[in-house]
Amino acid sequence: MTTLTHIPGSDIDGSLKGAGVRAGADSGNPLLRTLPVDPGNSAQTGIWECQPGGWPVVDRQDTEVCYILSGRATLTDDETGQTSEISTGSFVVLPVGWSGRWDVTETVRKVYVIY
Repeated sequence: MTTLTHIPGSDIDGSLKGAGVRAGADSGNPLLRTLPVDPGNSAQTGIWECQPGGWPVVDRQDTEVCYILSGRATLTDDETGQTSEISTGSFVVLPVGWSGRWDVTETVRKVYVIY
């Protein structure tokens, strides 16, 4: 059975749950809060929030597509050295095999799909 999932905007803050410190963090104290939504298929979807801090990403095993709702971060691509400043309204695709770095400078909140 396929069902609609709807979370009113006014409920999102209260629905985010603490998820500890971001694994692999090497700077700051990037505490996470998440609201996973299980649509009943192989993709992971939800809302993710992270306080300032940084961590490397080595050889992603999946693709992530996300839309930044609030906050600021710098993404650095290991292969090219290119940095991308992301903030409210940014649309980001991190493909399988991507290696780089996240440095959150202002608490980031995003909507994500990982597949």
